[in-house]
Amino acid sequence: MSLTITGRHLEITPAIREYVYTKTARVLRHFDQVIDTQVMLSIEPLKHTAEITMRLRGKDVHCEATDDNLYAAIDLLVDKVDRQVIKYKSKAQTYVHEPPKRQAAMVAE
Repeated sequence: MSLTITGRHLEITPAIREYVYTKTARVLRHFDQVIDTQVMLSIEPLKHTAEITMRLRGKDVHCEATDDNLYAAIDLLVDKVDRQVIKYKSKAQTYVHEPPKRQAAMVAE
């Protein structure tokens, strides 16, 4: 998984980078087929916003969280994206693929 962290009106310190990396690693415990992750952190007066776009096979997951504290916004963001990834994974697993009729006939012979 490639992780890109960018800041808007904010310098990304090694502490913030490590915090985001450890928090997003939690998503990988549930679903390891993440292609790319982009995190955007921004600071405005009295509002800290964290956004994430996570590319999965066949779907892009986008979440946004806002809080007074940047670390709290990151925590909320990871909770949201984790729920969406678990939901996507459960939908993908419950979808049953039937083999094509031609292949099924060849197997029966």
